[in-house]
Amino acid sequence: MDPVTRARLGKVNVSTLTNCLLRRGLRNQFLHGVAPVTPGLPNMVGPAFTLRFIPSREDLDTMANYQLETHVQRRAMEECPEGFVLVVDSHGDTRAASAGDLLIGRLKARGCAGIVTDGGYRDLPGIMRTGLPAYQRQTASPATPITLHPADLNLPIGCAGVAVYPGDIVVGDTEGVVVIPAHLVDEIAVEALSTVEYEEFAEHKIAEGRSIYGLFPATDESRAEYELWKKNRN
Repeated sequence: MDPVTRARLGKVNVSTLTNCLLRRGLRNQFLHGVAPVTPGLPNMVGPAFTLRFIPSREDLDTMANYQLETHVQRRAMEECPEGFVLVVDSHGDTRAASAGDLLIGRLKARGCAGIVTDGGYRDLPGIMRTGLPAYQRQTASPATPITLHPADLNLPIGCAGVAVYPGDIVVGDTEGVVVIPAHLVDEIAVEALSTVEYEEFAEHKIAEGRSIYGLFPATDESRAEYELWKKNRN
């Protein structure tokens, strides 16, 4: 991922990115119902590496099989590349954990950028100690094999109703997670950062008592005023 684009995305919010995507006709890129495990974690930016769960089956999903190095969930923690976000399709099942603190701690130690699931995690205090951005639908304490079978890695998945392709760019903040198609990310990052900088100007003007009319959404006149305001600040 272009480091300049990554840096730009780290300065913008998910709500702005959803607007940028909407302008391009993309209306379903926000993962509804998925939120950070705790406030105060860093924002998350990185390409998607995917893990897909299907419903478990008693003869296959045993603790003995879980210990195998070929176990797909365990492989995900060792194979998700540095700087990537592990996106987990748990088909919305929160009856068992999609991961716990030790697995997520391994992602952190390997330099991964975060983890997202439309299921849930166990061992939340330990996850919080890792400091890795982690997003879930709700907490799920029971062990993974009770309801979840890890089926495959790094193929297209659905997570919280959103199509996620390997290499899509995943951005998370306090409000949630958005998925950006990889071929659009550079232009969206530029547009989103420009939007955030303009909105800082608009916020100042509104605080001074200015009406939103002619200010937000931006007009040619307000943008010219913004450019002068920005120049005078510098």
